[in-house]
Formats: sequence, structure tokens, C-alpha cells
Amino acid sequence: MKLNNPFLVRGYFGPEYFCDRQKETKLLVDSVANEGDVTLIAPRRYGKTGLIHNAFRVLPPEYARVYLDIYSTRSLVDFSREFAAAVIGALETKLEKTAHTLVKFFRSCRPTIVPTEDGLPKFSFDVVPSAAEATLKETFDYLAKKKRRVVIAIDEFQQVLDYPEKGTEALLRSLMQKLPWVRFVFAGSRQHLMREMFLSPRHPFYQSTDMLSLKPINREAYCSFAERFFAVKRKPFSANAFSSIYDRFDGVTWYVQMVLRKLWADGAGVPDEKTVDEAVADIVLTRSFEYGDLLKSRSEAEQTLLLAVAKDGPVAEPLARDFIARHGLRATSTVASALKHLQRDDLLYQTERGYVVYDRFFGVWLRNAR
Repeated sequence: MKLNNPFLVRGYFGPEYFCDRQKETKLLVDSVANEGDVTLIAPRRYGKTGLIHNAFRVLPPEYARVYLDIYSTRSLVDFSREFAAAVIGALETKLEKTAHTLVKFFRSCRPTIVPTEDGLPKFSFDVVPSAAEATLKETFDYLAKKKRRVVIAIDEFQQVLDYPEKGTEALLRSLMQKLPWVRFVFAGSRQHLMREMFLSPRHPFYQSTDMLSLKPINREAYCSFAERFFAVKRKPFSANAFSSIYDRFDGVTWYVQMVLRKLWADGAGVPDEKTVDEAVADIVLTRSFEYGDLLKSRSEAEQTLLLAVAKDGPVAEPLARDFIARHGLRATSTVASALKHLQRDDLLYQTERGYVVYDRFFGVWLRNAR
């Protein structure tokens, strides 16, 4: 199916709409094909999910593919429910056979099967807190009995660190080790937490996977990808104007896609930087009330630090005396506390070049706020 707008900001619609990542796709597929698990690390909006689905597309057909995003989970109960539904949903397609399978394997919870319009069953699992671990083990028992090659990608895997249940990492590691024909892709956006989980001897997953970190898509490859679509529509396209988008948002996929999507919808092409500026301004304007409320929700010290980083970013040393003095910030301890809270809530992010406002459109809004 041809899309009305080729610049996607969510979902995966095949290689035609997926830019580059050839090397990363090959690394991921080769690791899985050679009986390895993979830890995939990148900030949110770099395209981790798209990469996973692109790798799924080129895996040999004998592999079953399972994907689940656990960003919204808050406990082992949530994880067990989502994990069971994703696994069963990917591996079972026949309603009658599935009902028999669920009765056989799941005794700790109440599975529900609902037929969908496309004829495939949709699953949900009613898991009570006391049965969360049992349901998880039953799902792994199901995978063990299947004895087929499966790739399970778990997105935002660092979320398990926040579960109230102690020992969740160790439990998952012990269960996963018993399934040599099932490969896992652990994707995460909080880099320091993911590296701690997989590179620290204190954690159960220590050195258990191949590591893959995503960088921004190559500028030239991205430019060619975008130009191809505008050329079909015979719309003007300036490589310099594209570079202004790429540089403004450090090549972060989602933001580049958002601007290109807006330019495509407007129908003017990408003729010059002025047109790019207008498109970015329009996008930010639609979020102005949201950003205003977000800024007001933070403490005065956090507001001031956000505004300072937005104006100077990337900021290599936000606790440096000259930075604090130039922006009228408070004591170093106050700035350090504000920095910690803003990082925790994904409002500031530390890149290789320094701290930036995590939501780049929010950063644009902040630079124009005062």
C-alpha cells in the first residue's frame, strides 16, 4: 500500500519507507542467526523500533517474531501479562488449537481470546499479583514445548529496574537461559541504565549479549532517501536546506521525519532554509500550550536551567561557574539537584557533546520563550 505521506513518525511499512540502517540491520540479524542475543541502545526517537522490525523482515522464515514494548509496565504483573499476550499472539493463529494450548499451559491466570476482523485471535491475560511469576514461568514452558526458533524483542527493557519485585532481572535471566533456540533483543533508551544492566558484573545479564548502539542515520544517505520522494512529486529539494534540518536536530530520526512530513504535507518541497524555518515554527506552535504547561509544572530552578540549556546547548558543563553566572542560576548544589530531576524525567539528556533539551521541539520553544 502506498502511503499518502512517506515520512513516517511511527510504525514500520517496509523497506521503501525505511532509511538506511543497512549495517545495523545486518549486525542484528547476523547476531541472532549465530545464536546470539542483542542489546540495542539508543535514545528514544532514534528509530530502534523501526530497526527491529526491519531486521524481522529479513530474518529467515523459520524464525517466529515477537515484539513487545514494556515502557508502560510498572511491575512484574504487567510484564507477565504483556509478555504472555505477545508470545501467544505471535505463535498461535488457529482459534480452536489456541484454546487447547491455553488450557494446557496457563493455570495461574485467566486467558481471554477475542476474534478480530482479520480472523486472527487477540489475547489478554488476567494476572493477579500473587501469580505473576507463575504466569511468566508458564509462558516460558510454552516456549520450551514449542521447540522452534523464536526471536523476542523487548523494547524499553530498562523498565524492569523500576519494578517493585526484587530479583526480576535474575528471574528473567534464569528463565531465558533455558531456551537455547529462543533469541532475545533487549532494546532500551536510557543508556546509562542499559549499560549498567549488561556491562556491570553486579547484574545478572552481565556480558550476556552482543552490544549495538545506534547513532544518527548518515547525513548523505538520509538526504538521498528524502530527495527521492520529493523528486517523484517534482518538488524542489535543496541539500543545504535538508542539512539545516539534520543539523538543527542532530540527525535524530523522529524530528527530521516530523519536519519532512510537514514539508511534504505543505506541498512546497524543501527549497530553502526559510521554508524549513517556517515548517519548524508551525510544528512548535501546535505544541505551545503543552510546552507552556510543562514549563510551569517545574520548579523555578528547573525552569531556569531548562531555559539556559535550550539557549546554550549542548552544554558540556552545566555546573561550571561561568555557565551558572551567565544565566543567573542559583548555587551549584541547586543546579545539580535540578539537573538530576530533569534528567530523571527525560527533560534534559546528556549527549556526547553535552546536555540538551530531550524534546528538541521543546528546546526550540524555550529559546523563543523569553
